Amino acid sequence: MQQYIVRRIGSNRGAPRVYLDTGALVSAGFAPGKTYKREVDPEKQRVTLTIEANGSFVVSRKEKNGHHLPVIDINSTEVLKPFEGMEAVRIVIDQNRILILPIASEAKRVERLQRLKEHLAAGAVTTAGISFGGGVLDHAAHAGLEQAGIASRLAMANEIDEGLLEHTRTHNDVWSSGTIGIAAPMQELVQDDAAMSRLPRIDILAAGIPCSGASQAGKSKRGISMMEEHPEVGHLAAAALMVINRIQPAVVVIENVPQYSDSASACIIRNHLRDSGYNVQETRLNAADFSCLEARKRWFLVATTRGIEMDLSNLEPVVHVARKIGDILEPIGPDAEDWRTFDYLKTKEVRDAAKGNCFSMQTITPESSSCPTIRKGYAKGGSTDPLLAHPTHPDLLRPLTVTEHARIKQVPEKLVEGLSKTDGHILLGQGIAYAPVKALFHRIGQCLRAWQDSVSEQASQPVGYSLSRATG
Repeated sequence: MQQYIVRRIGSNRGAPRVYLDTGALVSAGFAPGKTYKREVDPEKQRVTLTIEANGSFVVSRKEKNGHHLPVIDINSTEVLKPFEGMEAVRIVIDQNRILILPIASEAKRVERLQRLKEHLAAGAVTTAGISFGGGVLDHAAHAGLEQAGIASRLAMANEIDEGLLEHTRTHNDVWSSGTIGIAAPMQELVQDDAAMSRLPRIDILAAGIPCSGASQAGKSKRGISMMEEHPEVGHLAAAALMVINRIQPAVVVIENVPQYSDSASACIIRNHLRDSGYNVQETRLNAADFSCLEARKRWFLVATTRGIEMDLSNLEPVVHVARKIGDILEPIGPDAEDWRTFDYLKTKEVRDAAKGNCFSMQTITPESSSCPTIRKGYAKGGSTDPLLAHPTHPDLLRPLTVTEHARIKQVPEKLVEGLSKTDGHILLGQGIAYAPVKALFHRIGQCLRAWQDSVSEQASQPVGYSLSRATG
């Protein structure tokens, strides 16, 4: 390849026009006076120009700034029909040959839609998860799609914690024998050309990019002013986009804390996806609106390939079921050793109050109608972690069990079976509340079914970026 150009499709005398006047034509053999043949392949969406003695077309020339430039001027509706409706084309100039093709983002957009259409017709779509954790997000996604009548198969999961992936293999039914498990840092995966080349194209990606640097607490703990300064996870948006570019999902769903939406990373993600042929929508869901005892708030970015209509309005159920903490408690008696005084936390609470800090203990009872957020480090016993009050002894408290934690988030208990307290709370605390995600993917599934029913042939779509500055 000697030259790669993205060029706007112009218009002249009522017909589309591709006009080339670059010196690169000479070095490729297309000097003024040379003849060439022209081949049009509508199926492959390409026009090929090849140097040929006594060819039907001649390279003309023009004078510019005292120099003679070769000119190839294609001004024909028939010849440029493969690019009908497009704003621009890519032009690959090679020795004695020029290829005129759809721009890469448009070619990939069309391929995604065609693949999705075929998979829906065949009865099952493929999914992938990055920052997979224990697969709670993906399990809820598959459940929502199934509720909409769409079967799904997990094709690939990437998670840095090998132990969580191993647990998922035996406890999460979205995993199958055909699932590719990648226990590696995402930023390491994207630098492995061999591994990346073996990743399959998929239809739906669920990504819970780590958010340690996005919350105010995370910034304060690290002493950073912006999320991207976090040394371990602040840069992972770049790796996530590299994975997306490789696996080319028709739908991308990114989940994170609400603060993430205001980060530079979120801005880069939404704009890059726009330029890659996606329509990007965002929504914030509160688990409490889905009858969840924990009011876990999450931001969701949903990017759908242009051509698919997606409606994310009114996801919350009309009927709200009233629940209490007592509904999810395990049968742990008042004399069990789980009950403790937690004197060290009570002492710390007094010390923090004297300093003017607001880190106070949070106590819940069986009659409580909500539970404060349970974090991934819950097993360590933090000063603000919710504790259950003893039914009769005012000085005794106990931590919630892993099973109770799962029930509070409405996560199927089988997903945490066999895990230690530490690992169980980590899996759940860094994950999602189940019902909102299931509802979101149910809606995504409904929209995909509606698209499947309505589409016969997708028309070309305009690119998302400004061609006036991006192209000649």
